[in-house]
Order: sequence, then C-alpha cells, then structure tokens
Amino acid sequence: MSATRLPAEERRAALLECACRAFADGTYKGTTTAEIAREAGVTEPILYRHFESKRDLYLSCLRESWRRMQARWDEVVVEQPDPRLWIAVMGRAFLESQVHRPVVSNLWIQALAESSEDQEIARYMRKHMREVHRYVTSVIRRAQEEGALPSDRDPDAEAWIFIGLGLLSMADRAVGGAMSDKWPEIRRSRLRWLTADAVDSL
Repeated sequence: MSATRLPAEERRAALLECACRAFADGTYKGTTTAEIAREAGVTEPILYRHFESKRDLYLSCLRESWRRMQARWDEVVVEQPDPRLWIAVMGRAFLESQVHRPVVSNLWIQALAESSEDQEIARYMRKHMREVHRYVTSVIRRAQEEGALPSDRDPDAEAWIFIGLGLLSMADRAVGGAMSDKWPEIRRSRLRWLTADAVDSL
C-alpha cells in the first residue's frame, strides 16, 4: 500500500480516476471495490471514507466522465468560429476521442444495462440524460441566435437526435464497429439537414 498521505480532495480525485478506468475496462458488477482500492494503493476502508458505496463510486465516475466530456465540448465549440459546425465538431470530438469516448461509452452502456435492475442508477441516468440534453440544446439555440442554423429546426428534438446517435455509436463500439465506415456519411447527412445547406463536417 502507498505510504503517501494526500489531502482528502486529492485522494478522492485519485481514487475516482482509478475507479473510472477500472469500471470502463471491466463492468459495474464484475469490478470490486477491493480491486479498485488495491489498484489505487489504499485499503477498502479508505476508499469508503470518500464514497459511501460501490454504487456511489460508480455514479461519481459517470458524473466525472460527463464533466470531462462537457469541458472538451466547450473547448471545441470555442475553437470553431463557424456556429453551423458546432454540433458537428462536438460529435466528432466524441467519436474520435481516444481518451473520453472509451470511458463514456463503456460507463453509459453498463449504466443502461443496470438500470433495469437498479432503480437508483435508473434515476440517475434519467437526470443525467436530461442534463446532457440541456447542454446540447443550449448549443443549438446559440447557433440559431447567431443566425447560423434555421430557426425552424427544433433544438429540443435535434438534441435528442444527437444523443441518440451517440448511443448508437456506443452500441456500434460495443459490437466491434459494425458500422464504423458509415459514420462520416451519417455526420454529413445530419449536418446537411440541420444547416439546410451542403456544408460539410470537418
């Protein structure tokens, strides 16, 4: 076990980092807190000082993975000067990320599977999906306010379609890329519809 004593906030962050990696590489049910503690170089009692339960730790991983993905989306939107392409660069940032996508995809797939048996996880995912939806909707509305997207496009509906495509990409990844060669055209098709012209994705 590590002899290094970290401040509580740093210790919690280190444990969360280790747990996110462990759950993403394994499964919610198959990954034990003993394994996570051992990997982090602490004892289980120390782990439970920071997280009430395995479920609490898992939901914290979902929150952290979303925080990081949202931060990445904030970055690519700021970097993209053409508001017509904001949604396109967000989708591409997710699909092509070797850092965020594996964690987000695996945690979401597991959480959706667990939701049929665990009502707390189901409640969290309902709230979480609405939070992601609000974020995507706000980006689309900002683009409309800039005059970059047609005003007759429904931001709420388009945001759910965006999330739906994200879920489809997660399922595609889980089965080994059955439609991996189709994603460029899917992105172009959605972008043409959303922008009402032939603008291409980057």
